[in-house]
Amino acid sequence: MHLGFGAEAVDYESAWQEQRRVHAARFVDEVPDTCLLLEHLPVYTAGRRTSEDERPLDGTPVVDVDRGGKITWHGPGQLVGYPIQKLPRPVDVVAHVRRLEEALIRVCAEFGVQGTRVEGRSGVWILGDPVEQRAALGGLNLDFDPRVTDELFDPRLNGPEYAPSNAGQRREDRKLAAIGIRVAKGVTMHGFALNVNPDNTSFDKIVPCGIRDAGVASLANELGREITIAEVLPVVEKHLRDVLEGAELLPRAV
Repeated sequence: MHLGFGAEAVDYESAWQEQRRVHAARFVDEVPDTCLLLEHLPVYTAGRRTSEDERPLDGTPVVDVDRGGKITWHGPGQLVGYPIQKLPRPVDVVAHVRRLEEALIRVCAEFGVQGTRVEGRSGVWILGDPVEQRAALGGLNLDFDPRVTDELFDPRLNGPEYAPSNAGQRREDRKLAAIGIRVAKGVTMHGFALNVNPDNTSFDKIVPCGIRDAGVASLANELGREITIAEVLPVVEKHLRDVLEGAELLPRAV
């Protein structure tokens, strides 16, 4: 189901309300499994595990939501998908996340971008170079990079060269697609956000997904060319269908 793109991008509260409506209908089997696809108007949303020191320092408004994960940004140039799917109980949440990752990894591959998983971190990632192979920034030797020794390193306070949006230039690990979900009454909500061609500097006001030692990426930046939501949308739809419709849904082992 397409909710709106470009000039018809959807504000977050309206999409959240539509999610709840479809979720309720799916629970009573009034509708089949459904994936809402859209672009959002600019918004910061914070999952249940977001801490205060990960929010914008300048008081930018944040919408607190009932999904898992931490804080992120949504906005133009980002393709958002909310799969609302009934799963067998007891629900295997991890398996659902892995299926979404698999679909998005296949999307990246079709565009010539090698996306992957990072152990312990959900979403789709572009792996960076080993630390010892990365170029120095601004004349700094990487031996003095504060992230090497300081677990509380805050990229918001350390200048643009350390901003999450510049992780590609630093050849660091960077997240291309974020995933945060909720399962209520055996039916999934929320989902994924794939960075196609957004202004990634919007992530610099926060600690994206609570991760301080990596950054964010987009298909446009990784490919070094312009790419649009319209170009990516049918590819995402194809791989979501292949993975989600073809999956053998099993209850979580107990």
